[in-house]
Order: sequence, then structure tokens, then C-alpha cells
Amino acid sequence: MKVEIIMPKMGESINEGTIIKWHKKVGDTVKKDEIIYEISTDKVDTEIPSPADGILVEIKAYENETVPINEVVGVIETNGEAVLEKVQQKKVDEHSTDQVGSVVDLPMPKMGESIVDGTIIKWHKKVGDAVKVDEIIYEISTDKVDTEVPSPVDGIITEILYEENSVVEVGQTVAKISTKSGYRKVEESKIDLPEEKRDTENESVKSPQSKTSKPISTNRFYSPVVLNIAAQEGVTSAELESIIGTGVSSRVSKKDILKYLEERGTAQSSPAPQIYSRNSASPTEIVPMDNIRKKIMEHMIRSRDTSVHVSEVMEVDMTRIHNFIEKNKDKFLKDDSTKLTYMAFISYAAIRALKQYPLVNSSIDGDKIILKKDINLGIAVAVEPNGLIVPNIKKADQKNIRGLAKSISEISGKARSKGLTPDDIMDGTFSITNYGVFGALFGTPIINQPEVAILGVGAVVKKPVVIEANGQETIGIKPMMYLTLSHDHRLVDGMLGGIFLKFIKDSLENFDVSSV
Repeated sequence: MKVEIIMPKMGESINEGTIIKWHKKVGDTVKKDEIIYEISTDKVDTEIPSPADGILVEIKAYENETVPINEVVGVIETNGEAVLEKVQQKKVDEHSTDQVGSVVDLPMPKMGESIVDGTIIKWHKKVGDAVKVDEIIYEISTDKVDTEVPSPVDGIITEILYEENSVVEVGQTVAKISTKSGYRKVEESKIDLPEEKRDTENESVKSPQSKTSKPISTNRFYSPVVLNIAAQEGVTSAELESIIGTGVSSRVSKKDILKYLEERGTAQSSPAPQIYSRNSASPTEIVPMDNIRKKIMEHMIRSRDTSVHVSEVMEVDMTRIHNFIEKNKDKFLKDDSTKLTYMAFISYAAIRALKQYPLVNSSIDGDKIILKKDINLGIAVAVEPNGLIVPNIKKADQKNIRGLAKSISEISGKARSKGLTPDDIMDGTFSITNYGVFGALFGTPIINQPEVAILGVGAVVKKPVVIEANGQETIGIKPMMYLTLSHDHRLVDGMLGGIFLKFIKDSLENFDVSSV
């Protein structure tokens, strides 16, 4: 039976994922829950396990491809032994005969949802060359990225259908690979290329020389697309050298040179700005964003443009909880192997408030309110070097403070070790972000879409406060903390936000030991 491997949904607002790496190749045996490939989304990089035991018989989407959720990226045959026997027998047959084996089409990959074609900028292999799985075969350029395309299988290049500089639609076959292990010479198979693309004596398909571009006296690689633009716009070799590339291996992409030309135009065709120079004495430097940072940026902008953000701040006296932690932290660590922190108590208080005011545990769909029955508490986790992930604790309302402390420790560890599963990211209903861990007193967090509120936690700091006792006012030193609630004013107005935050404040200041 064939089992389809699909691009998983990593969150309610996630519509696609980028394949970072395949851990298996076609023909490999896989076990259920064994890591089969890795993906990147705007919220998380994660490893995806196999849904079944069997043989990986097909890979439909390759590394660096961006694929919509629920699209099939590969196929597993669960009748593993039978398939393996056939594969082994086929290898025996191919070794003893000259029959041509299976042929794999190499398509122009889809490099993004809005990308419809790509330009072949360089072939690394020629007809007749042997290739190994994951070995680079050719390079392409699109409006958004330059990238290298690897071979999906071991085999021999039998056809190259497009020359360098050709613009090819996504999905079109650009080359063919024979997977027959006994394949010897190209001429023996009598392969016929189209007349206009035929090579002599199995040499690689040549690209026409750019008649307008001048030779670049450098070891740096530039694609024909970039060279043609440079020639047409009169960009000198020195200027090309000064442009920092955002493509593979810091290669200058079409987007990079067009951006440079746009900025050069605003500077009245002055020489390359110092900001683009790697060897410049300028104190500035351009660093391309990695995929996670770009996705976080997009997610934050979308949240800002979706929700009507309002923030409220309250100061909380953490004396009772502070004293309890100081008294019990060693015993707790010994008994449960988990560090007892303020976050477990704050999470418990927030959950109680969500049960009391369920409208805060909802989302908006057009003019409808989606009330969530479960409380799936998201905990924002900072990930080196500059990422942020918000995994959530499922059905957090069923846990006491001890259980929440364990769960927070577990999901934080999984986030930092790239051990999160799709289920850890999906279906969150309310989030907490603890910027106080870095010493910040308070902030105004951005709502984690499609939720309608987020709680910000500041640092617990000892400070002088006014204490009232028996009608007398005195000054005392207490551990104090600011809480910020950012909420979507489309649904959660000032009154609801205020009483919700006040409920959390009162729960923390009147902490009950029995809830641990």
C-alpha cells in the first residue's frame, strides 16, 4: 500500500513550508517515526517523521522547494519487503544485461508561491556524466532567489533539454537521469536530443556568449542574467564586486543587482555606496535575513495589520510566590528534576483567568467569534541566534502548577534543540511572552495570530513600595513585577482586558499553596 507524505500544517496561520533537507533518498528503507525530512516555516524549523514503515519510492518535492500545506512531497510503499526484493532483483538484472533502467525526469523546481519560471544559469553536468543523489546538477535564478539544484537519484545524465540562459516554466522537465546501474556509454543507448539542442561527442550543452557584457576579472561567479543587466546598465566590474549578494554562497542575484541599480539611481549614478562594500572602512554592514527571521517579520507585520492592538499594564506584588519558590525550589528540583520558576505560577493564573473570561480564549473569523473549548497555552521561546518560536501546551487547564512547570521546561527544551513536532506548534489559543528573563520591566507584545490577546511578563525586581496596615502607611521592600496584556480591540475591549488582567494580578498576589 502506498502512503503519501504531505507537507504538514505547522500552525493555524501557516500555509506553506520550505523543505530544508531530505534525510532519505528514493529506495531507502524507513521506519515509522524515523526522521525523513526537515522543513522551515515562519514559526519553526522542524524534523518530520515517517508516517509508516516501508520503502521511500518517490520524492515529489526537493530541497529548497516551498510547498503548500497538505501537498504530497513523497510516497512510501508499506509492502516494504516485496518492494525491496524487486529493487534488489532489478539491480541484479541491470548488472547482467544491457537493458535501459528507469528514467527520472528532473523538473524546474517551484521556488515560491508566486514563482512561475526559472532561468538556468549553469549546468554542472553534461550528457553522459554520472551523478550521485544530492550532487549539484545545475543552478537556477528566479526573481527571488538563486539556488543550486541537486540530483534526486544516483544515475547517468541522458538528456539535457534546455541550454544555459533558458527560461523554463515550473514543473517542466529540464533533464533526464537513467537510474540503471549497468549503464555504460551514452552512445550505446542511442539517445536522440532535439536537433537544436544536440551535443557533439557528449559535450555539455553550451550557452551563447553574452555579446554585450565585458569580461569580469574576478574569481567571483556571476550568472548570465546578472551579467546582462550589468552590461545593459553600464555597471562596472568594480561596482559588481561591491554588491553584497543574498543568493547561494553570497552570490549576487537578479534582485540584488536591481536593488543596487535602484539605489544607485537615487544617488544620481554615483559609484557604489560604501554600505555595499565588504572591504569598505564603513562601520555599516548588510547581513541577509535567514528564513526564520524573514518569516517572523512577515508574521509580525500581518499581526499588526490584522489586530487593533491595545495594551494595559498592571503591577503585581509577587511576595507570596517569591517566598514559596525560595523555600521549595531545591526540593522541587530534586523530586521532579525541574526548576521552579515564576512562569509556572503566571501560566496557572492566566489559565484561571481564561476559564473565567472565555472570550479572551477565542479568535475572529470575519464577523464570527470562534470560542475555543480547550486552553492551549503558548509559551514564547527565544532560539539562538535570533529566532522566536511559540510552542503550546495542549489542554493546559488540566494541569496544576507542578504539571505546568514540567511542560514549560519540556517544550522550551524541544524548541531549542529543534525537537518540536507539528502538533507542538498548532492550535494555540493564548500566548505568554517573558521578556523579563532579559531584565526588561515591561513591554507591549504583538498578538500571536489568530489569537486575540497575549500576556507580557516583566522582570521580578525588589523595590520600595507603600504598605498599608491597620490604617498606617509604611515603606517596605517587595519583589514586584509588571504584567502587560496586549489585546485585539475588535473583540476584547478595555473593560474586558482590564478585568482579565486584574484577575491574574489578584490570583498571583493571593497565591494558594494547594494549587502546586
